Amino acid sequence: MNRYAVAAIYKFEMARTKRTLFQSIISPVISTSLYFIVFGSAIGSRITEIDGVSYGAFIVPGLIMLSLLTQSISNASFGIFFPKFTGTIYELLSAPVSSFEVLLGYVGAAATKSILLALIILATAHFFVPLEIAHPLWMLFFLVMTAITFSLFGFIIGIWADNFEKLQVIPLIVITPLVFLGGTFYSVSMLPPFWQTVTQFNPVFYLISGFRWSFYGVADVSLITSIFVMSGFLAFCLLAVVWIFKSGYQMKQ
Repeated sequence: MNRYAVAAIYKFEMARTKRTLFQSIISPVISTSLYFIVFGSAIGSRITEIDGVSYGAFIVPGLIMLSLLTQSISNASFGIFFPKFTGTIYELLSAPVSSFEVLLGYVGAAATKSILLALIILATAHFFVPLEIAHPLWMLFFLVMTAITFSLFGFIIGIWADNFEKLQVIPLIVITPLVFLGGTFYSVSMLPPFWQTVTQFNPVFYLISGFRWSFYGVADVSLITSIFVMSGFLAFCLLAVVWIFKSGYQMKQ
């Protein structure tokens, strides 16, 4: 494996975070802090506990997952879209670098940035609510696997998009609503039976449920189910990326 090529792509993408520090780090942290203030204070004064967990603490895993998913997709999609937009992707494709090394560099950087942001938000949450992590290793597992999976998904979006509007449409119109409707601010058991059934078809619901279990030991579905759904989506993304590189879809035009 060409470690120098992977390191070059990785360092270039990580350096972009320093140049856009407000957009990459500060802005998401401020937004999440506002969620804590508005939902934790306003709604938390009316809903004291859910499944034995204070409401302010209950929403922490969902808010972390919201930032993790959106930032993983955004970082990975823009990372590969920009070389397409400027035309420098042809230099990358003609270089002695394998598709796996390209993928490792871009996805690795995107996942690293989103994980760092998630950890910063987790640290920020301690200023608003008391937190306990019942299963820290499982928490890290869900954090890393979700970041890798949705960075892969973002990479696919970046390849598919041929303009900036398409680059934003999936995160804004699909991912964000799925996170909000996946139990970020509530337990699915609080919903009417019909909407509980509808929620079962939301893949993000299983990620939030598993991630919340790692904090408090409570979940809407079993841990095994959450891992199975996440693994299935990861496998789908990997297969899609393999097909993209084999076919040259949207890369050799």
